[in-house]
Amino acid sequence: MRFLILSLLSFIPACQADETLRAYGAADKVWVLSEINDAPFTANATLTFPDAETIAGSAPCNRYTAGMTVPYPWFEVGPIAATKRGCPELSQEALFFQTLTEMSLSEVLGDILILSTPEGQKMIFRSDG
Repeated sequence: MRFLILSLLSFIPACQADETLRAYGAADKVWVLSEINDAPFTANATLTFPDAETIAGSAPCNRYTAGMTVPYPWFEVGPIAATKRGCPELSQEALFFQTLTEMSLSEVLGDILILSTPEGQKMIFRSDG
C-alpha cells in the first residue's frame, strides 16, 4: 500500500517557487525602454512580467509575448510571438527584438532594470514604481 501511495505522489508536480527575474523586483511594473547600448531609444517599447514563465509588452509597432524560465540573474527569452502591424518605426522594433533576444543577464535596481551581455551590450528600462 505504501508503495502505491508513494507511486501516486510521484506523479503530482512539485510546487516550485518563482526564481525568475519577476520574483526579484520586476513583477507588477511596466518597464519602459530608455537606452540600448548607451544610446537613447526614442520609440516606445515596454516589458512586463505577467507570470513566472512569460514576458510581454509593446514594441514600437506591435504587442509581443515570449517565454522566460531561467533563474535570476540570468535572462533568456524564448521565441517572440508578436502581432503583425506595420508602422514607420519597424526598424526600431527590429532593433528592440534583436537586442532583447541577445540579452543574458539581468539586474533590478529599484525602478531601473538592466539587461546585458558579457560582451557589454546593454538595455536600460525604467519604471514609474
